[in-house]
Amino acid sequence: MVISDDLNACAGLVERGDMERFMAAMAAPPAARDVLFPLYAFNVEVSRAPWVTQEPMIAEMRLQWWRDALDEIARGDTPRRHEVVSPLSAILDDPACAVLDRLVLARRWDIYRDPFEDAAAFDTFLDDTAGGLMWVAARALGAPDAAEQTVRDIGFAHGLVAWFRAIPALEAAGRVPLVDGRPEAVAGLARRALDRLGQARKTQTALPRASRAALLPAWKSAPILRAVAKDPARVSAGAMDLSEAGSRLRLILAAGRGRI
Repeated sequence: MVISDDLNACAGLVERGDMERFMAAMAAPPAARDVLFPLYAFNVEVSRAPWVTQEPMIAEMRLQWWRDALDEIARGDTPRRHEVVSPLSAILDDPACAVLDRLVLARRWDIYRDPFEDAAAFDTFLDDTAGGLMWVAARALGAPDAAEQTVRDIGFAHGLVAWFRAIPALEAAGRVPLVDGRPEAVAGLARRALDRLGQARKTQTALPRASRAALLPAWKSAPILRAVAKDPARVSAGAMDLSEAGSRLRLILAAGRGRI
């Protein structure tokens, strides 16, 4: 009963904080949701931790709380009782905890106002956040280690789309979200993500069918990235998404075919 209540709580967190991943999880087979909802709820909690306070020290402490929880799971200790940590402890092993620890560390960028040092630092941020989360999910659902690059490439594309959506709010908060914000640079970034996504889509069917549920959050990344590559002004205008009907249709097709 506790586990069931925790999973319901995780699903509620994701529904309120990350509708795209919530829809993807609901389109996945029911058994996969026991993995996806705790991971996505973890991501919601970690992502918002730096933004719920104006005090950097408090934000650091919030992120450290999640690092400590992951460390308990990795060591095999009885983890702290928490509606997200408890179900996470049932699906994570030491390597998965290490990947998620890098995700938490990457979110320290959100605490401060420093820009990314260079393009490589920005890529690492997306790989450690969206890419790492997608890889942990896929691996927990049975993806072999050989599939890591494929999964991370799809995660990078999905992460970039989410980042593009966040840019207007980040800029309004005084942050510098891109190393180079010129329209031609934004278009180039979208094309580079499309290249990675295109390569990954060629090999995604080599993954076990069950693990491909972890790829579903990227169900509309390709058309959005193509739109930004063609018209990068869509990013600053916040005009990137597909129609609701078109978006739902793409998700249904992706879930049914087992590939994005």
